[in-house]
Amino acid sequence: LRNPYSVKSWLRYVEHKADGRRPVAVCQIYERAVKQLPGSYKLWYRYLRYRRLLARARANSPDVSDADLQAELSVANAAHERALVHMHKMPRIWLDYCRFLTRQGRITESRRAFDRALRSLPLTQHDRLWPPYLRLVRLHAPHGCLETALRVLRRYVRFKPEGREDFVDFLLEHQRLDEAVANLVAIINDDSFQSSRGKSKHALWQELCNLLSRNPLEVTSVNAEAIIRQGISRYTDQVGRLWTALAEWHLRAGNISRARDVFEEALATVTTVRDFSQVFDASAEFEEGLVRQLMEAAEEGAAAAGDSEESLESDLAMLRFEHLIERRPLLLNSVLLRQNPHCVPEWHKRVQLLADRPAEQIGTYMEAVKTVDPHKASAGRACTLWTEFAKFYEKHDQLSDARTVFEKAAAADHRTVDDLAYVWCQWAEMELRHGPPEKALALLAKAVAPPSHKVDFYDRSEPVQARLHKSLKLWSFYVDLEESYGTLATARAAYDRMLDLQIATPQIVINYAVMLEESAYFEEAFRVYERGIALFKWPNVEELWKTYLIHFSDRYGGAKLERARDLFEQCLEHCPAELSRPFFLLYAKLEEEHGLAKRAMNVYERALERLPANQRAPMFNIYINRVAELLGVTHTRAVYEKAIESLPDAEAREFCLRFAELETRLGEVDRARAVYAYCAQICDPRLHEQFWHAWQEFEIANGSEETLREMLRVKRSVTAAFSTQLNYTAAAAAAAGSADSDDQAEDSAGPSSSDPMRALEQQQQQSAQPKGILFVRGKDQEQPAGVMRTAPAAAESAASGVANSNGAGGKANPEELQIGGDDDDSEDSDAGGEVMEEAGEDSDGGGENIEISELPVPSEVLGSLAKDSDDES
Repeated sequence: LRNPYSVKSWLRYVEHKADGRRPVAVCQIYERAVKQLPGSYKLWYRYLRYRRLLARARANSPDVSDADLQAELSVANAAHERALVHMHKMPRIWLDYCRFLTRQGRITESRRAFDRALRSLPLTQHDRLWPPYLRLVRLHAPHGCLETALRVLRRYVRFKPEGREDFVDFLLEHQRLDEAVANLVAIINDDSFQSSRGKSKHALWQELCNLLSRNPLEVTSVNAEAIIRQGISRYTDQVGRLWTALAEWHLRAGNISRARDVFEEALATVTTVRDFSQVFDASAEFEEGLVRQLMEAAEEGAAAAGDSEESLESDLAMLRFEHLIERRPLLLNSVLLRQNPHCVPEWHKRVQLLADRPAEQIGTYMEAVKTVDPHKASAGRACTLWTEFAKFYEKHDQLSDARTVFEKAAAADHRTVDDLAYVWCQWAEMELRHGPPEKALALLAKAVAPPSHKVDFYDRSEPVQARLHKSLKLWSFYVDLEESYGTLATARAAYDRMLDLQIATPQIVINYAVMLEESAYFEEAFRVYERGIALFKWPNVEELWKTYLIHFSDRYGGAKLERARDLFEQCLEHCPAELSRPFFLLYAKLEEEHGLAKRAMNVYERALERLPANQRAPMFNIYINRVAELLGVTHTRAVYEKAIESLPDAEAREFCLRFAELETRLGEVDRARAVYAYCAQICDPRLHEQFWHAWQEFEIANGSEETLREMLRVKRSVTAAFSTQLNYTAAAAAAAGSADSDDQAEDSAGPSSSDPMRALEQQQQQSAQPKGILFVRGKDQEQPAGVMRTAPAAAESAASGVANSNGAGGKANPEELQIGGDDDDSEDSDAGGEVMEEAGEDSDGGGENIEISELPVPSEVLGSLAKDSDDES
């Protein structure tokens, strides 16, 4: 009473009374408090919450009657109303009151309370009121409050346009399709609209078209056809589906003929195969369903009253369906041509599809030659359209029309000169088929006539008609016709004109020369060859030179030998080495047949010097055969020696074997053995077993025990030489010496006890090296490096079977094969014994013992010598 305007005092008073659980006293205190402080939000909020709690407690109490409950609710509602007189700007009070009314089931009072709240509160606080308000109207819309809910939702989308999608869903849920479509149209036309669900304008378009196509009778507020057609022009990736939707809209509206027209329009306008497939499948399904329906109706009508009009309609529908199926290839071809009108193969295919309709074929050809741009034709050649058009008239015996087409084709634009030349050639062939050849010759003469001014063939700024006179294809056809139907003079004039224009090929020159030779104009033909040779360079002139030289040699033989030699020399002067082999052979053949054998041999010598390495071996074979035939077999020895000396090891081995066989046939056993000894230096026994087997067979057939033993010694020595890495050892020793001088001193003094592994390696390397043996260096990588090469004479002496041993002060021959140990020891010379050298020293070194193992030689090897040896023993 002393301080009635203190909120804390009133709240403490309420708390004091609340503990005594006397609701009436608490409510009286709240009433006194809000009467004294009507503007206190805290007092009103607590009072109204207390009233709602009391009403909830009364409602949950089983002893309370409905009248008492309604009285309590009325008192609580009146308290809220009195509070809103002062608290009408407080959204919390409004929300609590509206929810309290909603829980009471008072729909009208709740709606009015929400409306009053929206009018009282500022716009920025409406977001707190709309969610419960919308839940209220959505909850009671199916129960007779649909119109109320629609009105509330219309107000809501004006307040919040992004909620229009929810409004559309609500309309669709309650079958308000017309208004739903109108709202969808508004959404799509609003460029600033952002879907809260992440939908694009394209997805909204699809949804709209589905609604329009499936509900043509319910949707009347918009022009459905205009909307779908707008979508067709805007969304080009969905054209087929949108055309199908438009046709479906007409079908559901009952306009069957209009739906058929839409399908035909779609088939005539789509530009992709995918859209065509969608539209055609839908159209075929529509026609098939219509046929099925009419046939069922016709059967029912026939069963009821005999024949009827339904049967005629079903037959007509069947014809339409069959016609649609038959037109599919042509319709698909139209789609491909709309997609790429410059595709020449598709135009040809279209003409073939219209095979039984000549008038339409002519129209197709005319449209094709007008539409196709030769410079944009991605496939095929535009000139073939002109030629096939002319052949079409020719096929129907309309030659004047065919000539007219060719005239227009000759004047039309073409991409290349070859295309225009193709047109002229086809024109000339048609004239040959239907008239005298003179007409075709005159036509081609007109085609190859030069223009009035000088034109560069490669100048693309000039039209193709001005560059046609240098077309090789056209000239080739022209000279063929002149050669076949014209005179010799006209043919020569045509060939000379080609040579003057410098458009002839080597084959053209050869044809010209052959024509003159057939007419006995040999010198004229040779002059043509020379003109052609002057036009071309190597390697293009190769066949021209070859033909010229062959024909000249066949014509004159040895009559004009010096002139022929000059021609060969002129040819070989600039001929590349890799192409010169056939010319050397022709030159040598000429000398053999009409000249001197010595000059022929000189030609072969020049060829061997000139040819690349990979062509020398075959030339050596030819050279050897010719020498043997012309000079005798004994003269081939020098050729064999030169081949072995100059060819790589792989080819030299083959020539060595052949050389040895030759000497064997001639009875020169020592010379053959020398060749085998020379070749042994480049034959690793582990890789070239064939050579060693051949040498062994040779020694068995022609040698003695000593020569066989010598061959085996050489084989072991060569094996050791190939197994030793001399260069690698020397390089490693040099590197080790330059890296560490202390290690070098220790190596010279002897193996160090501190490095036993190095001492062991050096000992193995020294024991692996052959003692006192020199071999010829091979040219392959498999040969050991650092070994000196000897002449064939030295190899021959090495294979003679004599091994000179040096004394303590003797001087060794560096070109001599030296075997450790004396050959005079009688213990080492048993008949048939094969000496296997295990270790040895030079004869002047002396200090090591030689261990020799003996193996018996089979008796078949030595024959009678083995028996004599057994008798002596």
